[in-house]
Amino acid sequence: HFYVKMPFAIKTPILIFLILLNFLPLALCASQVPCYFIFGDSGVDNGNNNQLTTNAKVNYLPYGIDFPQGPTGRFSNGRNIADIIGELLGFDSYIPPFATAQGTENIIKGVNYGSGAAGIRSETGEQLGDRISLDKQLINHNLTTSHIAQLLGNDTSAKNHLNKCLYYFVIGSNDYIHNYYQPEYYTTSNTYTTEEYATSLIQQYSQQLKVELVRDKKGSVCVDYMNEAVDLFNDKLKLLVNELNNNLDGAKFLYVSALDSDPSFLLNLEEEWWCYNYCGALYVGGCGGGAMYGSGGGSLPLVAGNEVVVVVPGG
Repeated sequence: HFYVKMPFAIKTPILIFLILLNFLPLALCASQVPCYFIFGDSGVDNGNNNQLTTNAKVNYLPYGIDFPQGPTGRFSNGRNIADIIGELLGFDSYIPPFATAQGTENIIKGVNYGSGAAGIRSETGEQLGDRISLDKQLINHNLTTSHIAQLLGNDTSAKNHLNKCLYYFVIGSNDYIHNYYQPEYYTTSNTYTTEEYATSLIQQYSQQLKVELVRDKKGSVCVDYMNEAVDLFNDKLKLLVNELNNNLDGAKFLYVSALDSDPSFLLNLEEEWWCYNYCGALYVGGCGGGAMYGSGGGSLPLVAGNEVVVVVPGG
């Protein structure tokens, strides 16, 4: 197989949130959620950056060389992880990007808000040009939910529909590679120690997630000092998971490692609904990319990914 190299973001297992709200347990690949909303960076972007003035867009060959529609704006040779999850959930078509879905009835089944170079911090990635930060993605989702209320006739019907949706977040890597570790563009590395920066990111991410919930092993090619900084973020992520479990009803948060050589944890979640070899199929190799995304390109260093948080039904 041919795998495209990705120059714009860390193409490794990165911070992932799966949020299932008030959703019944799934039988093995037999059921699907009624709607699926995707937030994040180039790991899930499927065309939102195409019309932006930015270097972080890939709507040209060889990107998409293995995708049925060719280049679409996906930062990969074929499907991305959000596409695969959608297939596993039983959707008969890929979730459309916000850039083309807004104003249409397609939003009933979900919208992809992902944007290459986006981060938790609004300024992250600005040296590459336009991008849609997580804060802006959440604003776009608010526009979507308002439109869904119009389509369904009232707010109550919209709330009932949205409470059964899956919310999927892939974000955080660019806040390091396209912010903290580019002092020629950003002051964050002078303002924060790595410990302080991880704390700041977690605090901001926590607020972003809470607003959304209320409203609806490292390889030799890795850069050790960056990984150590990201490890601080991951340690605080564990504490955030505990906090969310203690204070938020309607979801159960689990902390697992994206780089674990044994993917069996996914096969034990809610009647094995993943039914997919997560590590082998999505993240071949522990650092610097793999079969799904390829590896980082250009002059950017390769960084081991953050950890995975899966939120499953059951509260």
